[in-house]
This record gives sequence, C-alpha cells and structure tokens, in this order.
Amino acid sequence: MSVIDRFVEQARAAHKRLVMPEGHDPRVVTAANRAMKDGVADIIVLGTEAEIAASCEKAGITERLFKTLDYLASAELPAYAAEFAEMRAAKGKPMTQEDAVKKMSDRIFYGAMMSRKNLVDGLVAGSIASTGDMLRAAFMIIGTQPGIKAASSAFIMGLKEPAPNGEDILLFADCAVTPDPDAKGLVDIALGTAQTYRTLFGKQPKVAFLSFSTYGSADQDNLVKIREAAKMFADKVKAENLDIICDENELQADAALVPAVAAQKTKGSPLAGGANVLIFPDLNAGNICYKMVQRLAGADAFGPVIQGLAKPLNDLSRGCSADDIYGTLAVTACQCK
Repeated sequence: MSVIDRFVEQARAAHKRLVMPEGHDPRVVTAANRAMKDGVADIIVLGTEAEIAASCEKAGITERLFKTLDYLASAELPAYAAEFAEMRAAKGKPMTQEDAVKKMSDRIFYGAMMSRKNLVDGLVAGSIASTGDMLRAAFMIIGTQPGIKAASSAFIMGLKEPAPNGEDILLFADCAVTPDPDAKGLVDIALGTAQTYRTLFGKQPKVAFLSFSTYGSADQDNLVKIREAAKMFADKVKAENLDIICDENELQADAALVPAVAAQKTKGSPLAGGANVLIFPDLNAGNICYKMVQRLAGADAFGPVIQGLAKPLNDLSRGCSADDIYGTLAVTACQCK
C-alpha cells in the first residue's frame, strides 16, 4: 500500500470536515469532488457562484459533490471582522473595523477563521495563494499549539526501499518554513515533527538532530546550536516523560539511520541508528536533502506539512496537480484530532 493510500484509508475513518478557500481554481474543485466521492473528507469550497461554476466547467465537473460557500456574501463576515480586530488589538496592533472587514474578505483569512471557530477541522490552500499569505493567515488567526512558540514544516518521505534501520517512511524537518532556527527553534521543530509522526503513523517517534559531526567528532561554532538543541530536547523528553526516543547528542546521517554505523560511532545511544524523524540544522540543509532524496532515490515526497498550529493548515505548491491536492487533503484529514 502506498503512502497516500494509507492516508486515504485513515482519512475515511476520521470523517473530518475541511475548507478549501480557492474555489476559483479548477484543480481545487477537481480534488474536492474526488475527495467527496472517495469519502476522504467533507469538503467546503469557498468562492462566488460564478467562480465555482467557471472552475467546474473547466474541470469538466457536471455534478458537484462538495459544499460551497460565498464568503463575500456571508452573514458572518462582519462578526469575523470584529473578532479579528479584537485579536489584533490584543496583540497591540489595533485596526479599524473597515480594515478588518477588508482583511476578512481575503478567502484564505476567511477560511482560517472558519477553522479557528471549529466550523471546519482543517484548511488546505496555496494552489494560487503564496506561502507567505498562507503563513500570515495561520499565525495571525489560528496560532500555535500550547507549548510550541513557532510553527514549522515537515516532508513525508516515502522510500522505495527501506532505510538500513528498516524504516520506509521518514519525516524531514524543517524543509520549508524556518530559514535559520536557533537551538530553541530546533526544539520546537522536533516537538512538532514528533507529534506529526505519531498522529499520521501511530508509531513512536525516534528523533535525530543531524549534523556533520557525531558525538563531538568535529568542533565548529555552527555546531553549538545543534548540540544545545539535542540536549534540550532530550532533557524535555525525560522531564515530561514523553514517548519519544532521542539522543542528547548531534548525529551524522549514517549514525542516525544505519544501526551498524551507530554501533561504532554511538555506543549506548538510545537511537542506535533507528531514527524515523530527522531534524536538519537549517532550511538550506533540509530543503536540499529532501529534493535530492526525492529526485535521485525516487522517494515520494509529500508536503510541506505545516505543524505546530492549533488547527491543521497545509500549503500547496502553486505548480501542484489535482492529484497533489487530493493527497494533501488526505494528509490534512489525518492530522485533525
């Protein structure tokens, strides 16, 4: 069974409701109709009737299975705007009701408010909106989970052949959101990714902080934050009795993934080469690595999955296909609690 097939199966059992704000995109309505037909989720597509009719015509859809909502004509728009203005004022950034209405007339922000108010379980967009637009809506309206200060992202890597430790699915983080996290930021990324792994796969996360050094084998200034993060994370796991396996030291990729190498380099390591969650020191390393594994090893790469938010919100690539959107809908439904 493929990775996406696993998610589709889980999503069917979850019975979640998702909002898709970009009803003016034929790819979105195609994915929405397929998701409804397959029972992946209950889908609400935002857009005017003219927008959605035009999208359905371009997509060849003659029977709409998804629900629609004209957010611009919604009776809830003034109330959403007033709530948004209160939220911004509480952050020390007051705004007029007129400006708040203008902001809530943005389809991404409107969809995020629906999520905040528990009218839907999650949101999928970004086939037209930029990542910046998506993240602003996420941070300003949905916010982060308790105990996590910053959201991050992970890529789900479905390997064609299992890694030497037997794992056929790995999570890589952060590959899309945080350019250069400090030690505390890396800890937040690790916490978010461990939770994503457990939520999506129902298995114990085994977390490794990656480096070009293993257990102090190199000594450079840029290793300090990785070592601090690994130690802070291990201390937190122990203090809070979290069901996570980790190492309190930095690891090279082979020591994280190859038990025979770990036995030589990291004797006594709790991970022992068994990592399934890989935390990269910065966005450069994470993004480069996921693309190389995808393109050279033929791995399936799904994401970025945004994590650490109070409610699931996932960003699409603007070059995505309807199949990509369908897969993201299934993943998002599985993230919902």
